[in-house]
Amino acid sequence: MGKSNGKSDVEVQKAGLDLEHEFPSADERDPDVAQSSSSAVESSTAGTELQKLKSERDALLDRLARAQAEFENARRRAAKEQQDYRDFATADAIKSLLPVIDSFERALQVKSDPGDFRSGVELIYKQLQDALAKLGVRPIPAKGEPFDPHYHEAVEMVETTDAPDHEVIDELQRGYKFKDRLLRPAMVRVAKNPG
Repeated sequence: MGKSNGKSDVEVQKAGLDLEHEFPSADERDPDVAQSSSSAVESSTAGTELQKLKSERDALLDRLARAQAEFENARRRAAKEQQDYRDFATADAIKSLLPVIDSFERALQVKSDPGDFRSGVELIYKQLQDALAKLGVRPIPAKGEPFDPHYHEAVEMVETTDAPDHEVIDELQRGYKFKDRLLRPAMVRVAKNPG
């Protein structure tokens, strides 16, 4: 048998190789087959490189979509924070107007004033209430309502049988809400049934 592919017969037999069915070496092949084989390797390399580029592109597109979503979320958060800031700033402005409303209410309770003065004060009071209502300020209902510690501040408990237990019988100072936020609780007297 002699040498085949640089190996001695003993090495071939020890390895258990079948020399008769062994593939020919690259230099023994047909030159056309060798050339098509090399172009197949180049084509395979180009294919894997194309796959690699496609996967990189897909990864970059995914990152871009995520970055755009994060940007949109950040923009929405900033807009919400700005709206919250405006709401709190408006609430502070409204709080400064509440004493004026209190003064108007006291003036309206006086019966001895001339009719013209009273009608003027009533008009101003109505205009101010309308302006506050447009801003989102609403009075908290109190008299005749059950006592709610979230919206009412009890100043006095009055023993009476004329009203159910824990019902607001008198409103000393009106409370107000701005949208869903409490600006000021209503100061009230609350009924307490004896016994």
